[in-house]
Amino acid sequence: MNKLLILFFLIISSCKTENLIVIADLPNSLKEASAIEKITNSNLLWTIEDSGNKNNIYGLNLKGKIIKDIDINNSSNIDWEDLTSDNQGNLYIGDFGNNSKNRDDFTIYKVSNFNTNKTEAQRINFILPKKVKPKDFEAFFLFKDYFYLFSKENKSSMLFKVPNQVGLHTATLIKAFNLDGKNHRITSADISKDGKTIVLLNHNKLWKITNFKNDLFFEGKIQELKFDHNSQKEGVCFKNNSSVYITDERTKNKGGNLYKFNIN
Repeated sequence: MNKLLILFFLIISSCKTENLIVIADLPNSLKEASAIEKITNSNLLWTIEDSGNKNNIYGLNLKGKIIKDIDINNSSNIDWEDLTSDNQGNLYIGDFGNNSKNRDDFTIYKVSNFNTNKTEAQRINFILPKKVKPKDFEAFFLFKDYFYLFSKENKSSMLFKVPNQVGLHTATLIKAFNLDGKNHRITSADISKDGKTIVLLNHNKLWKITNFKNDLFFEGKIQELKFDHNSQKEGVCFKNNSSVYITDERTKNKGGNLYKFNIN
């Protein structure tokens, strides 16, 4: 009977861990991978590291090996937090982390050249509207020529948009919002290529948003998809319309992986 019970619990445990599938270990050199992005015309997955690390982008294969290592030599990594891309294959780096809440200007770098070890990026800068207190951002995506940025908060968060145009802009506040449950700090975000599904990442869950119109995202259907474990998950991007890639940072002997997660 004891053996049967043990077998039963092993089966239940295996069912619980099937939803988050480890594809590869990330290189030890990437201690703080803070994003993941799949871009048009590239079979690589792109990642960055956050504050205190190099101002480089890294192209990984599905085995987690670094194939491309590109220095963005006219940039600085104040606090790189997320990546997004457009249909032309350009990559955008969100330098908008603000843990100490002492930044009042933010930068998005546009990278177009991936055939070299060093390149330069165009700059899209933005500030927050007057009377809006400094925010920490770790998540954004590009939709209909605007970047949509989600503030990282414990409770009420804010959604802003910034035009995808080189120069200095004042971000537009779309709305403040709350997500059900505790701990809804958003660490990464992405929108599907067809523009119909949004995913927002947290350390132990993912929110899937569908059935929205234009940028009224939070008037759509919101589903909470919980993971089978809790780690410092910092990057998410769509693999296809039914699944996403996720990365987490390495903490001691935990994390530092590339995962696949089915959202349907």
